[in-house]
Amino acid sequence: MTYIAYLDEFGHIGPYISRDDPRHNDSPVFGLAGLVLPIEEVRSFGTWFYQRKSELLAFEIERSGTPAAIWEKKGSALYTVKNVETYQELRHFTSRMFNKIKAVGGFAFYVGQGKPHSAEEHDPNALYRHILREAIKRIDQHCEEDCDPCERFLLTLDEHDQRDALITQAAVAMYGADRRRCLVEPPFQVESHRYQTMQAADWIAGLVGRLGAYWKAPDEFPENEIFARYFATRVHSCAVRSGIRD
Repeated sequence: MTYIAYLDEFGHIGPYISRDDPRHNDSPVFGLAGLVLPIEEVRSFGTWFYQRKSELLAFEIERSGTPAAIWEKKGSALYTVKNVETYQELRHFTSRMFNKIKAVGGFAFYVGQGKPHSAEEHDPNALYRHILREAIKRIDQHCEEDCDPCERFLLTLDEHDQRDALITQAAVAMYGADRRRCLVEPPFQVESHRYQTMQAADWIAGLVGRLGAYWKAPDEFPENEIFARYFATRVHSCAVRSGIRD
């Protein structure tokens, strides 16, 4: 069997000092998150997600005038404290999405890093490359060590302005000393608004970004406790080899 992993960014790539810092106050974590599906289930899951998205956000889609097939709402805008508090439908959908991923033989995935409390120490491009390399390692280990027989996977990322560096990093991971043999090709980059699966990855990333900020700095992001209350158990039950490190 071959998997396709769809990953998007969560948190913020820039430096973080504190919630009260006038400049570097966005998120204490950065990482990649999304979902991994058997290739045979990709089309059916994309259809399922499109239908649920069209139901959940029908008013916004109709008001936009954009066809639902290419309309997207970013996960960071969907998973807000106000939306989770107000809309029971969003909470139900989220549970259904993780159940659906597991039902088709897939899993959720996230890997992230807490950022140093120094802007001078922070290198955003190096951080992204490090997280990508770690994501490839963990999915590769799952395919090789947790699956019997071992499986293969393809990796799909949202578009990024450091495309050349990221593709190079993945190629090094595949053919260099790391020898990530289960990755079939270096990552593909796609426009998320054209791919329902990548939009699903973005929604998961938006949720994990809220959880990650709370896990890393609960005193600075106390309002994000609501995400842990409603969704942390769901995420953990669906995720494989995932975590956010200091």
